[in-house]
Amino acid sequence: MTPTAAAGLILLVGIVVLIATSVPIAIAIGLPTVIAAMAVMAPDVAAMSIAGRMFTGVNSFSLLAIPFFILAGVLMNQGGIAARLIDAAKVLVGKLPAAMAQTNVVANGLFGSVSGAAVAAASAIGTIMNPRMVKDGYSRPYAAAVNVASAPAGMLLPPSNTFIVYSLVSSTSIAALFMAGVGPGVLWIVACLIVAVILYYRHEKKNVVQPEERPSAKVIGITLWRAFPSLLMIIIVIGGILGGFFTATESSAIAVVYCLILGFIYKNIKVSDLPAILVSATRTTAVVMLLVAVSSGLSWVMAFARIPDMIASGLLSVTESKTGILLIIMLILLLVGTFMDPTPAILIFVPIFLPIVTELGVHPVHFGAMVVMNLSVGVITPPVGNVLFVGAKVAGLRIEPVIGKLWQFLVGILLSLFVVVFVPAISLWLPGVFGLI
Repeated sequence: MTPTAAAGLILLVGIVVLIATSVPIAIAIGLPTVIAAMAVMAPDVAAMSIAGRMFTGVNSFSLLAIPFFILAGVLMNQGGIAARLIDAAKVLVGKLPAAMAQTNVVANGLFGSVSGAAVAAASAIGTIMNPRMVKDGYSRPYAAAVNVASAPAGMLLPPSNTFIVYSLVSSTSIAALFMAGVGPGVLWIVACLIVAVILYYRHEKKNVVQPEERPSAKVIGITLWRAFPSLLMIIIVIGGILGGFFTATESSAIAVVYCLILGFIYKNIKVSDLPAILVSATRTTAVVMLLVAVSSGLSWVMAFARIPDMIASGLLSVTESKTGILLIIMLILLLVGTFMDPTPAILIFVPIFLPIVTELGVHPVHFGAMVVMNLSVGVITPPVGNVLFVGAKVAGLRIEPVIGKLWQFLVGILLSLFVVVFVPAISLWLPGVFGLI
């Protein structure tokens, strides 16, 4: 066996075995990477090379946006923003069928679009909405499934940390990717709304207390006005980037300052709360940055061992059809997403698949939208789906009854994913309108 083949085998077997035995993902990626590097070069050279690649991987100005957006999400979660967004969603939904379920979906979309964090959305919105829905007669598994299914929309709607990571490995405009996520994000929300209504009529309606009369125009106006400062952050962040007033990284810092001011104005954040908020954001940031570092080392070793070339040759030997290759890649990513978080999955697989699809005429921005939407499915599926576990926890349930309702939402979401894959305009239209591609 050649050294490069040995390196590839070490990576494949090592990562699969370590993940299967519940070793933390950073170690599951980093340890086989170091061993594989030592299989193709001297140990001291391998150690120095991997360390250098890890440092280079995180030594990026654009990556500064991630800790700032994470901190902004923590501030929003604690700053009373979620409750105002839920009230706004409720008056917008009115007396539509399954009104409380639709409120949950819309609120997750709104919260996600200002935080970009699916776990934060599932926790913040679920904590408030689950008790309200159960009180109105909805079953707890249904309420939890609605919350879990709709929370990942925030990973697609701008600003999105996942798109920032994709931008890092693909050298694609962050602004273009932010705009490309709007169409898929809206499709995700619409799919959840449709399934929620179908399940409501099939199982929930008979037990649900009918909604009150639609609030007056005055009440709607006051509620939306209270939520407007929270929603204004979207305009400031995205409008500032599109208008060329600041970069995505600078916008993330502005988002932190804005959320902090709102938290003080709403009186949900005190100066004494700041150390705990900073520690929480730092812990999450440390996990993400370690994943970026070890994945950068892995990508370098894979390139050195020519693994991407072998995978590309393997795919093209199966089929040269653009449709067939996209379907194979989407299936691989769906499987990968069930046991790997989106950040390491993007860092590992995008450098492999992007050259293949661009040769077939797929735009990198379109590919980014389909990859992020695909991997977002993984955060709500077992065995690793963190949003699924958080959503079940805040609902006080085991994951089994939640999955019993959730799989029907997954069908709608997967149908939406295939629309995004094979209708590029959904992702590319908005970036084109703003002249970003």
